[in-house]
Amino acid sequence: MTSPIHIIGGGLAGSEAAWQAARAGVPVILHEMRGPHGTDAHHTDQLAELVCSNSFRSDDPDNNAVGLIHQEMRALGSLIMREADKARVPAGSALAVDRDQFAAGVTAAIEAEPLISIRREMIAGLPPAEWDNVIIATGPLTATPLAEAIRDLTGQDSLAFFDAIAPVIHRDSIDMDICWAQSRWDRPNENGDTQDYLNCPLDKDQYNAFVDAMLAAEKADFKDWEANTPYFDGCMPIEVMVERGRNTPRFGPMKPVGLTNPRTGRRAWAVVQLRQDNALGTLWNMVGFQTKMKHAEQVRVFRMIPGLERAEFARLGGLHRNTFIKSPVLLDPVLRLKADPRLRFAGQITGCEGYVESAAIGLVAARFAVAERQGREPVPPPPTTALGALLSHITGGADAKSFQPMNINFGLFPPLLPPPSSKDQRKPALVARARTDLALWMAA
Repeated sequence: MTSPIHIIGGGLAGSEAAWQAARAGVPVILHEMRGPHGTDAHHTDQLAELVCSNSFRSDDPDNNAVGLIHQEMRALGSLIMREADKARVPAGSALAVDRDQFAAGVTAAIEAEPLISIRREMIAGLPPAEWDNVIIATGPLTATPLAEAIRDLTGQDSLAFFDAIAPVIHRDSIDMDICWAQSRWDRPNENGDTQDYLNCPLDKDQYNAFVDAMLAAEKADFKDWEANTPYFDGCMPIEVMVERGRNTPRFGPMKPVGLTNPRTGRRAWAVVQLRQDNALGTLWNMVGFQTKMKHAEQVRVFRMIPGLERAEFARLGGLHRNTFIKSPVLLDPVLRLKADPRLRFAGQITGCEGYVESAAIGLVAARFAVAERQGREPVPPPPTTALGALLSHITGGADAKSFQPMNINFGLFPPLLPPPSSKDQRKPALVARARTDLALWMAA
């Protein structure tokens, strides 16, 4: 009988890795500590629980690198993408999901797979020596004993940043006499609907009063070991954004462009957008409003937003510490730890950022582990693909000195040779090359 691959962590990366290995005919033991143990951010013991946004971001495979990696993962039989598609909720051209339905779907699929055994336990330290093929996918909330063991083994301090969670609001507490439904630039979703977002308008005076309230609000206290931990720009708390400049949110999550208030026929000074958070449409999250304000302050300050004066919150925002390793220094091109090649890393702990990116690295890590278990040489996807570009970045393409979490983007792709004659041709050419090269890699 084939020896199992051990996967530590049942988040998006670990769940995807377990699925890929099992579907390739290799048994898996999936170790997940939630159940007996909790974390600072999770609320359930479901596999692949989403703790921040409910959005997998753009699903446009022709013009967006995120949409392209979605397409590549679907082509490779991704469980995460399959269940995300099943749990989809309206979000314009983005892929957003009912987070409970999504996690339940992933959990049910993993539990029903006969080649996967789930063990609810914490791995307190390095995996036992007899585990010869291990994927560590413990994510940004890696348990302290394992994190310390990795640090001691590698001789490298983990980098760390804060990740903040956006609030979720009950739909029936939103004042639709003030708010209106419209997607930015009236972009349609897959059904042609252009009203996937709820918009709360602020005039200049309201915006300035709101900014003043955020600046004055009481914030969550830092522990001593958190004091010098930087934020990741992609999940920056709204009040930290304000501290960088009063108008910063107006050019970020509160930008009013592409939106016209039907009651005035004009663009507002600033807009707070809400995105559907569950399939029933009863819960909506505040887009870009990750926060570290204390809970009582959140209620007070966010009710200053026009249309949210009587908002009832299903979940308030929060703050947790994320950790990741210096992957460009520590990992080889197939995600093995150079100091102990029986250990692979996958997901956010490698320094990729985002749900889909985490799952994508779990997918390729499993394929590498399966190849080794079956006596084959692991072959990375070409760097011209979205999967390969992301993998190349975290395993050597990034500057190790300034390494920070990174989302997939076309800037990670090798340049086109010869370069296209016009800028408008660049993305279509990158996408066409990626699709061709992925098909060749899959065939081989």
